[in-house]
Amino acid sequence: MNDHALRLLLQDARLAELAAYPFDFDVERAGYGHVEPVRLASGGPLRIVAGDAGGGTYFVCEDGSVLYADSEGSAGIVGASVDEALEIMIGLADEEDYADADDEEDVSLERARTELRTALGFPERPRAELEALLDAALARTEPDFLLLNAEEGRAYDLIGPPPPPLWEPVLAAGRADLAALRATDRAVWDAVAEDPVRRRLALRAAQFDRAEGDLGLLRHLLRHEAGSSMTDELRLAAVLVGLYGGAEDLPLLDKVRRTDFDTACGLSELPGPDADPAELPRWAREMDDLLFGTDPADEPLYTWTDLAVDQGMTHHARCALIRRFDAIELDQGLLRRPDDPTRLDTAELSSLVDDFERIGEPGQALRVQRLHTALQETACDRVSARLTQARLEREAGLLPSADRTLAALRDTLAKPGDDSLGFWRGTSLGRYLAEEHFELTLALADAGSAEEARAVLGAAEAIRGELSESAARGVRELAERAAGRVRGLS
Repeated sequence: MNDHALRLLLQDARLAELAAYPFDFDVERAGYGHVEPVRLASGGPLRIVAGDAGGGTYFVCEDGSVLYADSEGSAGIVGASVDEALEIMIGLADEEDYADADDEEDVSLERARTELRTALGFPERPRAELEALLDAALARTEPDFLLLNAEEGRAYDLIGPPPPPLWEPVLAAGRADLAALRATDRAVWDAVAEDPVRRRLALRAAQFDRAEGDLGLLRHLLRHEAGSSMTDELRLAAVLVGLYGGAEDLPLLDKVRRTDFDTACGLSELPGPDADPAELPRWAREMDDLLFGTDPADEPLYTWTDLAVDQGMTHHARCALIRRFDAIELDQGLLRRPDDPTRLDTAELSSLVDDFERIGEPGQALRVQRLHTALQETACDRVSARLTQARLEREAGLLPSADRTLAALRDTLAKPGDDSLGFWRGTSLGRYLAEEHFELTLALADAGSAEEARAVLGAAEAIRGELSESAARGVRELAERAAGRVRGLS
C-alpha cells in the first residue's frame, strides 16, 4: 500500500486546498462520513480518507485500493492506491467540469495540475494511459469490493461497465481441464474424474463446447459421477453420452441408472438396455432441449453460484446472489409464472434464502425471506414462511422481531381464512411451530427478557397442547428445558 500522496495532503494545507479544488478530493470532508451507513459485501474494512463537493466519499480498502461512492448509490474502485487514484483524478480533470470563466480569481486548472502533480511526485502521463488505469481499476470492483447499504443490504450500482457474467470465471477451470482431457493424458483423466468439483466443471465445459471425439472422456466422467448419486451433472453426462446414439452405451447407462434408488428415479426415463437403439439419441435430444443446451447464459443462476462456492469463489457467488435479489426486489414481475403471468412463483426466493445461508449471509437470507413471506397466498404457506422468518430473526439476535413474527403466525393459525391448515396439528409443521416457540423462549430468557419469555412459553405450550400425541412427544425435552429456564428467571 502506498499513501505517500495522502500523507502530503494531510501535512500541507496548500496541497490539500489544491486537491479539494479544482480536483474535488477534499481530505477535510473525511470527518463528515458518508451519506448513509455502508459496508463491503465481502466484510472487508473501509476507511474514509476524503470526500467531494457532491456528497461522494473516498474509502481505502484493506489492500490499499480506493473505492469511490457517490451520494446517489453508485460505487467503484478508482485506483489501486491513493497515489494512483489521485494521479488519475489530477490527470483526467476537465476544464469544462472545474473552471469558472466568470471568476477572475479562479485557479487555472493546468497550473494547479502542474503544481500538485509536481508536489506529489507524479509523472506526466498521456491521458490514454490514465484512462486505461481507471478502466482497469473499475473492472476490479466486483466481486471483492461490492458496496452495500449497511442497513438495507442493497448493493450500490457499479460505476463503469458490468463485470463478466458469473459463468465465465466459474467455468474457466473446467475449460482448462476439458482441454487437458482432450489431450488424452490418462493421468489427467483420473485426476479430473476423481475430483468431484473438477469433474462437474469439466462436464459443464463439455456441455458448452461439444466435440466429436469426446465420447471416451464423457464415458469416463459419467462412470465416476455416478458415485455422487443423482446430480444435475450426472444427468448431463448421460445426455452427452446419449447424444452419440451408440447402442453399446445402453448397458453402461443402465448400470449407472441402477447405482442407487435416487439415481434410478432421476434417470427413470432413460431407455433400458434392450431398447431400440434409436430411443437413446431421441431421449438425449429431448433432455438436452429441456434441461441443458449450449448457451451458458441460459443456465439458472444456481448452477453457477453452486459451482462458484464449491471452488471457493464465494465472493463471486455472493455478488451474483445479491444482484439477483436486488433486481427481484425492484421488479417482482421477474417472478411471474410463465404459465400464468397473473401469479408469482416464489420458489426462487426460497432457493435464494438457502443459498445465502449456505454462504454465511444470514442478513441477506432474512431480507429475502421477508419478501417471500409477504408474497404468500395461502394460510399454510404464510405460516411456513413466517416460521422460517422467525428462525432467521432469532438467529440474527432480532428477538423482538421474531416475537412479532410468531405472533402474526399464531393469528393465522387462529383465523386462517382458507382450509390449507386443516392438518397442521398432526404433521411435522405442528412440531416445527412448537419447537420455534420454545427456541425463542430460551433466547429471550438468555437475553434477560423475562416477561417476553414467559409470554412466548405460554404460546408454545398452547401449541404443544394441540399437537398429536407423537408430535407433542417429539418436543417434550425442548419444552422441559425452556420451562426450566423460565422458572429460573428472577
